[in-house]
Amino acid sequence: MAEPMCLDCLRRRIQSDFSDRLVVCHALSNSAFPLSSTAVVQMSNSNGEASPSQFLLSYLPTHLHLCFSNYVAEYIHNIKEVEAPDDHDRDNNKLGVDQAEASPADTWVSSDGGSKTLLQSGSPCAHSGKYSCTRIITALSPLAHVTACSGSVLDELVSNFLSGSLEDHILCSLSLLIEGKASGRDSVNFLALLGIPSFEETDFPGSLRHPNIAPVLGMLKSPGYVNVHVPKAPFTLENILHYSPNVLKSEWHINFLIYQLLSALAHIHGLGVAHGNICPSTVMLTESCWAWLRICDEPGWLGSSSNSTDEESAIATPTKVECHVEGCPSQGLYADLKLSPSIDWHRDFNQWWRGEMSNFEYLLVLNRLAGRRWGDHTFHTVMPWVIDFSTKPNENYDTGWRDLSKSKWRLAKGDEQLDFTYSTSEIPHHVSDECLSELAVCSYKARRLPLAVLRMAVRSVYEPNEYPSTMQRLYQWTPDECIPEFYCDPLIFRSLHAGMTDLAVPSWAGSAEEFIRLHRDALESDRVSRHLHHWIDITFGYKMSGQAAVVAKNVMLPSSEPTMPRSVGRRQLFTRPHPIRHGSTRKASDGIGTNESAIHQRTMNEVGGETLLFETASLQDLEEAFAFSEHARHLSPFYGNHLEYKGKDASSSEQPPVENFERQTHQQSDPGKHSGFPFSIDTNYLLEYIDVGDEGSMGYQELLLWRQKSSCSMSLSTDIAKDIFSVGCILAELHLGKPLFDSISMALYLESGVLPRLILELPPHTRVLVQACIEKDRTRRPSAKCLLESPYFSATIKACYLFLAPLQLLAKRGSRLQYAATFGMKGALKAMGTFAAEMCAPYCLSLVVALLSDIEAEWAYTLLKELIKCLKPKSVKAMILPTIQKILQTTGYSHLKVSLLQNSLMREIWAQVGRQTYLDMIHPLVISNLLAAAHKGSAAAAAVLLIGSSEELGVPVTIHQTILPLIHCFGKGLCSDGVDVLVRIGSLLGETFIVRQMIPLLKHVVHSCIGVSKMKKPEPVQSWSALAIIDSLMTISGLVALLPKEVVLKELVEGQSCLHVLILMQSSLETGVLQVAATTLMSICQQIGPELTALHILPQLKELFDELAFSQDTLSSSLGRSVKVSKQKNDGEAQIESRMDLVLLLYPSFASLLGIEKLRQCCATWLLLEQYLLRYHNWKWEYTGESSRSVYESMISKRLTLSKGSTPEYHPAKLLLNGVGWSIPQSQGSRGVKSSMPQRRTSEVVQQSPVDMHAETSNFVKFEPWFWFPSAAASWDGLDFLGRVGGLKDEQPWKIRASVIYSVRAHQGAIRSLAVSQDECVVFTAGTGPGFKGTVQRWELTRVNSISSYYGHEEVVNDVCVLPSTGRVASCDGTIHVWNSRTGKLIHLFAESSSDSTLSASLLSSASKINSEQTNMLNSSTLSGGLLTNAFDGSLYTFMHQMEFVDTLVVGTGNGSLRFIDVACGQKLHLWRGESVESGFPSLVSAICSCGSDKMQMDGASASPSWIATGLGSGHCKLFDSRSGNIIASWKAHDGYVTKLAAPEDHLLVSSSLDRTLRIWDLRRNYTSQPTIFRGHNDGISSFSVWGQDVISISRNKIGLSSLSKSSDEVRGKSSHYTPKPVHGRSRDKKPICVVQYQYITLFAIICRRNGRWILKNLLLIVNLIEILPKYLHHMK
Repeated sequence: MAEPMCLDCLRRRIQSDFSDRLVVCHALSNSAFPLSSTAVVQMSNSNGEASPSQFLLSYLPTHLHLCFSNYVAEYIHNIKEVEAPDDHDRDNNKLGVDQAEASPADTWVSSDGGSKTLLQSGSPCAHSGKYSCTRIITALSPLAHVTACSGSVLDELVSNFLSGSLEDHILCSLSLLIEGKASGRDSVNFLALLGIPSFEETDFPGSLRHPNIAPVLGMLKSPGYVNVHVPKAPFTLENILHYSPNVLKSEWHINFLIYQLLSALAHIHGLGVAHGNICPSTVMLTESCWAWLRICDEPGWLGSSSNSTDEESAIATPTKVECHVEGCPSQGLYADLKLSPSIDWHRDFNQWWRGEMSNFEYLLVLNRLAGRRWGDHTFHTVMPWVIDFSTKPNENYDTGWRDLSKSKWRLAKGDEQLDFTYSTSEIPHHVSDECLSELAVCSYKARRLPLAVLRMAVRSVYEPNEYPSTMQRLYQWTPDECIPEFYCDPLIFRSLHAGMTDLAVPSWAGSAEEFIRLHRDALESDRVSRHLHHWIDITFGYKMSGQAAVVAKNVMLPSSEPTMPRSVGRRQLFTRPHPIRHGSTRKASDGIGTNESAIHQRTMNEVGGETLLFETASLQDLEEAFAFSEHARHLSPFYGNHLEYKGKDASSSEQPPVENFERQTHQQSDPGKHSGFPFSIDTNYLLEYIDVGDEGSMGYQELLLWRQKSSCSMSLSTDIAKDIFSVGCILAELHLGKPLFDSISMALYLESGVLPRLILELPPHTRVLVQACIEKDRTRRPSAKCLLESPYFSATIKACYLFLAPLQLLAKRGSRLQYAATFGMKGALKAMGTFAAEMCAPYCLSLVVALLSDIEAEWAYTLLKELIKCLKPKSVKAMILPTIQKILQTTGYSHLKVSLLQNSLMREIWAQVGRQTYLDMIHPLVISNLLAAAHKGSAAAAAVLLIGSSEELGVPVTIHQTILPLIHCFGKGLCSDGVDVLVRIGSLLGETFIVRQMIPLLKHVVHSCIGVSKMKKPEPVQSWSALAIIDSLMTISGLVALLPKEVVLKELVEGQSCLHVLILMQSSLETGVLQVAATTLMSICQQIGPELTALHILPQLKELFDELAFSQDTLSSSLGRSVKVSKQKNDGEAQIESRMDLVLLLYPSFASLLGIEKLRQCCATWLLLEQYLLRYHNWKWEYTGESSRSVYESMISKRLTLSKGSTPEYHPAKLLLNGVGWSIPQSQGSRGVKSSMPQRRTSEVVQQSPVDMHAETSNFVKFEPWFWFPSAAASWDGLDFLGRVGGLKDEQPWKIRASVIYSVRAHQGAIRSLAVSQDECVVFTAGTGPGFKGTVQRWELTRVNSISSYYGHEEVVNDVCVLPSTGRVASCDGTIHVWNSRTGKLIHLFAESSSDSTLSASLLSSASKINSEQTNMLNSSTLSGGLLTNAFDGSLYTFMHQMEFVDTLVVGTGNGSLRFIDVACGQKLHLWRGESVESGFPSLVSAICSCGSDKMQMDGASASPSWIATGLGSGHCKLFDSRSGNIIASWKAHDGYVTKLAAPEDHLLVSSSLDRTLRIWDLRRNYTSQPTIFRGHNDGISSFSVWGQDVISISRNKIGLSSLSKSSDEVRGKSSHYTPKPVHGRSRDKKPICVVQYQYITLFAIICRRNGRWILKNLLLIVNLIEILPKYLHHMK
């Protein structure tokens, strides 16, 4: 027990001990008075703001808890001894204890292996048992930080708790145990706490906290007290019973809660101590309703020095109610109160009804029963206003008195307003707030509260004049009720703040003290006593609900979520009218009555003596009061701590408690108990323990047999038996909704053994267990351990408890996720059954909704997947889908969200809950991730999911569920991926769908928005319509690329109805819209060709050209007026500012497409337009002198000279470097929007106007095309570099003119591989995609567009190849995926088995690969990172080689072996194992070739190979016989990584390596003989290709040509030193040169500006240089 302090003293004491580090919220007390020794506190930051986490701080007097205080003092002394060993002997003399002679029981080993010695006090102790107090306190509070009180210690204590590191090591150890790895003792010891037996179990108490015991964070010593810090759980079981009983939804949830309490008690009782105060208020519940038993502020096990006898406690003698702090000014405030600190409503009601208790005291009792708390501003103790302060209260007059039959809310608002509120509200109600709100409380107490509290609760700006200055104004201002301070505390009137005057008392009161006395007398007056029952009915009674509330206009707004737990709320105490008071009480000034009358009345109540209460009371009133008292007996619950054993029962135990305990522990440590237990706990043992099996219903006969056996077991000590009695009472109360015992029924049961009638309302099985727990003979009550093993608790409860208990440790979220996911993967959720998994799901799902790291997201994804497998569809819909909805609604980057959108989990959900549920709950959220506010990675994954689901949904559903919602997002921030989805769905569903469905919809949107632009609408509407037109044009542009030009002509051009021309003719549209319309129009013209453009487009543009030609700007330029040049953006890109700039967008583009002569023939105003371009933009047409080329070649030979500086206005390199062009990089959330589709920067939608937003839109035709074009050296005067070396001197070397046709960024990281289809029209690129996972993109060269992608890889794809015989593609990321190149559907998956692969290893490797990928993207040379330096697991595939003639893949592995795979049949064939090589490098297979695979016969067929060669990462080469698989030869070919092998002839093998050499091996000779070596490369050779007798090699930024025609003897000396020239520099005319360097299949475009500055950008070159360039060379020859 503790000595209570008043709230002010408690607050001052906390401030004295911890400075300003703690903010006191309110006090906790079981009493009705504002006295307590425990406070709810919060940490305060440097700004004075409180943190959200709350803690319980209890002040325990040292003189009342000797064992506890001695433990703290000696612990601190031991710490000082360690720090100052020189004072060891002297300190031991002072302690009176010799540490050298400390018993083994006083030395304990911590979890980290260190030993600590705690001295046992020699002071008298109320506890006696096997273990010392030191051992018991350590076992029950192992996490406590014991030291002297200080603010810094408090900061450290709270920081450790919030970090989740206090018990993280236990959960990590448990995860290792489940994975089958070495885990240490923590996991086994913790499982022992949960009741998991093992052979190694010991009876010695450990130092791990039981998960159902509230963690003690600190024991801090302060003068006269020990401060105990415990985290505050948001609820208690008392809160649940009073305010939200529906939280415990079923009998299973009730039993699970009781199982947790029994598990905690079994641990406490095992230490030989009892809790001593088991009741609903001491059972704390976390957010997930996990139970914590509060122990450290309970006297049962702390060695209290209170030695009151049973006889003394049998009659509750009222004690003096006062603060125990000397000099407290509030000591006399409650001197006149006769109320007992312990509340017994039955006794208190009878005293009040007879007039022996004041109204004030009785109302305090009702407030405490309703859960209201002193000092808690959100749920403060409430009192009625009884006067209106207009006149001095006088019982002889009616004026000045408040009407107590109506609520204060009703008096303030009026009946008319309340009736209107009730009739018009969606949920009928009169009262929308509490009868006493936080605002009202803080306003009442404004003069005493800190300003920070007032700013938070009342108004953020403190204004003292806004607070009522007098009591009368305060009463008139508030619709809320009063607080008790206005009846007892004069200090509330005195202000502590400058600028705020004291609260003025009415004129009829001379001082605050006099006002308190008069106000209190009014409350105790007979007039108020006669009407007070009406106010009680409204505030606490039957008028709170039902028809009575409607009549009283007191219907409250109900809680929106009745199944959610609540810590506060309005509790209805009575369901029938409260009786009127019959006795009159003496005034507060009349003095205090004697204690004898209270003692006499207590005795009368216990024996049921309600007769002769008052001789003047009528029999009817007496019967009414008695009936009311009987119906409200539940307000005085009694539990085991109220038991009082007397006489025979007190000595019924045959043995003393100590002997009982020793006999009990001896039986527990019997070696025979280990029979059948495992020598060690492993995963299989846990799964067997957790396996529910075919559990049937609980057998009643089995339960009766258990009770019979348990009654014959060992007897319990008195205190432990009381704990068991309390558990039985709580179990009954949870089922009944009301307490089983009250004061009368408890007295009757103890006297005669008669059970309450309520026990008959319990379910039969529950009744058996309750009766066993409340046996009158305590020796027959079962122990907590016996109850845990009873058949009453089903196997699902035990399984769930084992699975969930570790999740409640104070550990990090990542560790909890790892444990749950690992245990789930091992089969725990499946073993425990569907129902148990459903019960565990809420605890698990709370872990996955927060922001997680990438590793934690992988665990969360695994956990979700395991839960979906084990739950029924109804449960998946009710629990999993809402969680996924929350994840999909998160903003910013979320690795888990990307994983959910990318992986197959959505398909499993679809299969579980059905298509309609998926469309209702998930599909709209997937679409919402395509808005501009969504993260780019999430948008990319959502786009892929929508495209893939369109095939499953079908055309009608796709239109209504996907296409129409996306179109509705036009103009509202739809990102480029949203447009891409529309285009790709159109591609999947075909031409007919595009023409009949999508094009008409998009036309309708454009026409509607044009109509809006012509109206006078607000600016937001105009901006929306402009953006919607742009989105529509982008979508149309992408769809047009999918249609034949005849269809494009018919749908968009013919009949004077070209949509783009219509937009260009609108003068009301913004310039940004016009720019996009002009750009997309040119893409259509490019597609339909120059002839159809001249025939259909130019006539429709005649009116526009005429308008532009005869505008004022054009005429002024023709007259030679000086005109300012249009503005340029900082990066050199053009941004049109007016309609006149359309000339710059359209005229030069048409000139390039049609030819200048044709354009001038079609445009009559060409002269004015060209003069305008020359004057404003210095543009003129230049001829190159070649007119015989085709239109496409004319685009190369004829250049647009836009001379703003020396850089063209729409230089392609600048467009690409700024992310503008025909494709957006993967890292920006786009997967190849259509080649003709202009892109916008979605991140700037909010900040920019439509003009600025689309100023960077690319012009389709106006930039110079790039391409590789071999030509004779004499025809080009640009930079030269040597193309062929080692040949004849008179042979003219080839020179390469470097231009790139198309260039797009395909992947966000390095491109690992590139494969060209057999028709050379489609290219597949492999690399890194969203979420740093592997992706393969399919590009169509005719449109330079990524038309589909494959996202099935979890790791980075390192190789890809096309299987032309089947049209499939094989890609490798360590496993082989064979998939349909058109649909992207996985067909086969091949992987080598690995025994030591675990999920944790894969996750760690995934994270390391992510970092590796990020490094490679920034590294100047990808040859030095990535695949080449990663050590592969032997079970991973590293390289693929296709053998076309047998449709077989030869795949290399990480250990040098070859696996043959039959792609057609989808099965793995034989495996050739390579011999190990002596090298420090990993012997992974890095290259494969076979003779004939690189050599084409005349008929185009491949030759059948006779051998297969492999190159290894160690530099070795191996030759296998293709028929037998034997190794023909193995030799050291290079000093570095072998990058490629080729076999131009049956007897020749060409190899390249990172050792900077290209070597040719003649297989007819000895393999160790000197090969033909081509040197001179200044970097590693990344790849090469053989065409005829030419070998084209790539070394960093250099291209070399070598010849195979010479013998090795002829070439060895001549070609050993060849030096290709670098392909970068500046041309003589200082024009910008665009050069491409090839670097391990990752290409970089480098632009040389005039000032010599170099710009580097990671790009993908669509032209496969190595494969295509030799063909050009052969053609040129």
